[in-house]
Amino acid sequence: MTPHAAIRERYLRDKPEIRLGGLASNLARIKSFSSHPDHQDEVAQLLEESAFFIEWTAGDVPDDDKPILVDLQRLLVRWRRSWHLIWPNHNRRDEVAQEAGLWSQRILRLAGLLSD
Repeated sequence: MTPHAAIRERYLRDKPEIRLGGLASNLARIKSFSSHPDHQDEVAQLLEESAFFIEWTAGDVPDDDKPILVDLQRLLVRWRRSWHLIWPNHNRRDEVAQEAGLWSQRILRLAGLLSD
């Protein structure tokens, strides 16, 4: 079993709202870890894992919520592809961190785990 398969198997045991909570937690960690220059690899892994979380959850959310997850997944992929350029640029890295934090809150609301 591949590492992703094991993570997927464990992840899919939870209800979709709990899975979305895990995605929101990853996004919050991206925000937090981005403030430390030694966490480049950890953040890159969180970006990749978060994209998988969306892939594994999107089929189980209401149709109205799917475009939100698609938008987030596209953003995560863009960040991941240009991470080698984003990370050394402190201003750009800070922008990504702030945006990840906003997305974390948005996903928590989507999951019904955070009230407005």
